[in-house]
This record gives sequence, C-alpha cells and structure tokens, in this order.
Amino acid sequence: MESTNIFENKTYDQERALYGINNSLVKNCRFDGPADGESALKEASEITVENCFMNLRYPFWHVNGAKITGTELTENCRAALWYDHNVTIENSTLNGIKALRECEGIILKNSSVSSPEFIWKCKNLVIENTEIKESEYPFFEVDDAKITGLKMKGKYSFQYNSNIEISNSELDTKDAFWHTKNVTVRDSVIKSEYLGWYSENLTLINCRIIGTQPFCYCKNLVLKNCEMEGCDLSFERSSVQAEILGKIDSVKNVLSGSVTADEIGEIIMEEEIVDKTKSSIVTRVSRNIK
Repeated sequence: MESTNIFENKTYDQERALYGINNSLVKNCRFDGPADGESALKEASEITVENCFMNLRYPFWHVNGAKITGTELTENCRAALWYDHNVTIENSTLNGIKALRECEGIILKNSSVSSPEFIWKCKNLVIENTEIKESEYPFFEVDDAKITGLKMKGKYSFQYNSNIEISNSELDTKDAFWHTKNVTVRDSVIKSEYLGWYSENLTLINCRIIGTQPFCYCKNLVLKNCEMEGCDLSFERSSVQAEILGKIDSVKNVLSGSVTADEIGEIIMEEEIVDKTKSSIVTRVSRNIK
C-alpha cells in the first residue's frame, strides 16, 4: 500500500488527533501529552503505523485496514483496538487493559502482551510467536483462530471459544478451555488446574498436561499420545477417548468411552453415579479399582 498522506516525527495529545485518516503512514510519532486526548486514530482506514509510542486511551477504534509495526502501547493505552477489521500487529508491545475487543481479521505476530481481558469477542485470528506475560480472561468468546508459538501466563483463558487450533505453544493458565467447542491443541504444554471443563469436541494431541482435576463434564473429549502430570480426579462425568503415555494419578467417574494409560494410581467408579459398563479403563502396569 502506497500512502498518500505521511505523518512523521510528530507528537499528538489532543482529542481525535488523526480522526478518520485514510491511506496514510504514521511513523515515529508519539501520542502523549498534557491534553490527554482520546481516540487518536478512530475511524481510520488503510493505515500503516510504524515505530510509534501510544500512551493515550482508545487509539484504534472502528479502524478498517491497518498494519501496526514496532509500536509500543503502554499500560495507559487502555482498550486500544475495538471494533476493528483486518489489522496486522507485528513486533509490538501491548500493555493496556482490554487491548482487543469485538475485532475481526486480526493477525498478531512476534509481539509481547501484558493485558488483562485480552482479546474478547473476536473472530478470525492468526497469532504467531507471541508472548502473553500476564492476563485474566484472555481469548474470551473467540471464534475461528489459528495460534502457533504462543507462550502465555494467565487465568481463565479460552473460555466459550469455538473452532480454535493451537500448536507448539506453552500455556500456563488456570481454568482454560471451559465451555469450548471444536478446539484442537497439538504439540504443546498446558499447565492448568481444572482444564477443559464443560467442553465439547476438545482434542489434544502430543501434549503434556499438568494440573489437578482436568477434563470434567466434557463431551467427546479426545487425547492422543499425551502425558499427564499431577492429574488427579480426571475425566469426571466425561465422555472420553484417551491414550496416555505414563501415569494418571487418578480417574473418577468416567461417563463413557475409554481411558488407556501405562499406570493409573487410582480408579474411582461410583455405581450410584455412573454405569461402569459404558466405559473401559485400561492400565498397562497396575490398577487399583475402588
């Protein structure tokens, strides 16, 4: 895209400083100052933002078509991108709360994020080689996303998601994947207490899973060639097909399907709660049925 308007080496602090600009390059600019103005680039379209410093609220609302590179969005830059379409963010830092909401067609690459309530109600996402250092409720109500190389630390992530693919990632996040539909995770490490509760069609392949009470109340849960560490009271009231390498600490009240592992520390099947004939639990080394 060849920009017809260039804004370079400027400082803007007024309200709606570059409101509605089109087909423009914004380069080496600072959005900061005593006027403390909001919504600097609201309603802009087909813009390129390079090496800028964003320290004011709500800069990119209702933007249609943008490439943001090498740009810092500080913790004061709250609710930075809302209601946007077709935005690419690369080599940038996003540190303000609620950084993306109700956006569609977002590409986020090679960036660093520290944003509570990050990426809510968004569709059609691509995320590559990005670190989320801290967030609560990231990826809430997200549909249609492909994520690879994500390193994340947070709480309550990926809740009420659908049609998500995740690969080669490290997720350290409590209560992940609750109420999700059609989510697949491959070749990743997931550290999460209470992982995947109430999910439907959740599939994990070649993953390492760490944390207490995973996968309860799941429908059509599939685990292939996964490892489970510190996973007690697993699969309660779930329909599951699981092939586990190594040990599961304990399995409780599987609703239906099969669970196979090298070893299971304890198998708890309470007859007044579940029908044992509807599930198969196989241990290759030893088993203790209670």
